[in-house]
Amino acid sequence: MRAQYSGRCGVCSQSISPGEEIVSGGEASRWIHQGCGTEATLKMPSGAPSPGSAAPDRATVVFTDGSCLVNPGGPGGWAWAVDTRRHDSGPDPSTTNQRMEIRAAYEAVKAHPGPVHVVSDSQYVVNCFAQSWWRGWHSRGWLNSAKKPVANRDLWEPFIALVLERGDVTFEWVKGHAGHDMNEFVDQLAGAAAHRAQAAATGPQLL
Repeated sequence: MRAQYSGRCGVCSQSISPGEEIVSGGEASRWIHQGCGTEATLKMPSGAPSPGSAAPDRATVVFTDGSCLVNPGGPGGWAWAVDTRRHDSGPDPSTTNQRMEIRAAYEAVKAHPGPVHVVSDSQYVVNCFAQSWWRGWHSRGWLNSAKKPVANRDLWEPFIALVLERGDVTFEWVKGHAGHDMNEFVDQLAGAAAHRAQAAATGPQLL
């Protein structure tokens, strides 16, 4: 169906504009972009503990985020951070918010040997592992529950393979833009990377 009113996607947290294709996210008054998939979203309990506090012993807690200035197809950026001193980010000239969320988590795992606890505000990323979406994708030959090709397979396939090979990566969802310092920090890093991509695409401006 098509959205009649403006809103915000319950999976990627990006805006939904009137006329966009949407599907139910499984909760009352909760809608998601059609491209965010049809798998059920994870219902998060209220009063959840502080993000990262559920990390396994000796795991490095890494916060991740992705940004896309014009979603889809616009300049974007990804970022991860352990703290305000240990972090990384990167731009992409033409991407989507979902791709940047996946890329951020993937880069975080690649950058940290040993147990890693990824904290993301993307249910799309977290649910792939928390709800084992990847099992269905594998069994159906990389088709989603609607029997359509899994979006972003080029990123998901190596990312899932790495997580399964390592066996020491865990994931946790945090509500975005809810005042958590590290979530806000990676959001700023990802946004800055997206603006770098935009600046590189437009080139120097003539006076």
